[in-house]
Amino acid sequence: MADGGWTRTALVVEDQPFMRALIADALRHAGFIVHDRDSASRALADLDDLDPDVLITDIDLGSRPNGIELAVIVNAKAPHMAIVFLTNYPRAGTAPGAANAPVGSVFVNKAAIESVDALIQAVNAALSATPTSPSSAPSIEAPIDRIARLTHTQLDTLRLVALGSSNAEIARRRGTSLRALEKTLTRTFDALGLTHDASITPRVAATNLYLRVFGFPLPVAADVASSESPG
Repeated sequence: MADGGWTRTALVVEDQPFMRALIADALRHAGFIVHDRDSASRALADLDDLDPDVLITDIDLGSRPNGIELAVIVNAKAPHMAIVFLTNYPRAGTAPGAANAPVGSVFVNKAAIESVDALIQAVNAALSATPTSPSSAPSIEAPIDRIARLTHTQLDTLRLVALGSSNAEIARRRGTSLRALEKTLTRTFDALGLTHDASITPRVAATNLYLRVFGFPLPVAADVASSESPG
């Protein structure tokens, strides 16, 4: 899709290979430069190098961060980027976490992707709705900016903290030692800038930051399986 000679770049994040290839192919035929990734963590690792104009992501990526969490982080790093969510839910408001989606995001029911035109129209709508003014960028001290500093491991550990899990329980769920988990927590609190203020409790402050950005976390399948395992 050229605009005055400018070819736009799309980043497709989808864990299902067939669907990922289908979307990427449709966008390429529409004139986009397309990069595709199978997880949010891989997309975030390459984000700065790719510098896409639009993110097209499934909401359920099979691992954390999910599509909504990915979009929130991306929006903090690059407020100019358009965002399109793929969902199996017929209405955007019923998709888990939809209330936390960045302003201007567009939701597309996966069943509608049978029509390539419908997908391209959704991408164009998102690109048109995305604010471009520098004044729309969040403050450097905004909660999302702090959360965006975390690695995938740190973010998932913080999610379990926000669920109210003890250190021992988090270590068990993540398959690590208690000592290693405590080191991860220390690095997480350091990354969030919470370890040099004696007036706050880092664990409470970190939980508050997570909740302000993502809302209360929903347990994922791995959490349920872990809680049901013997011993």
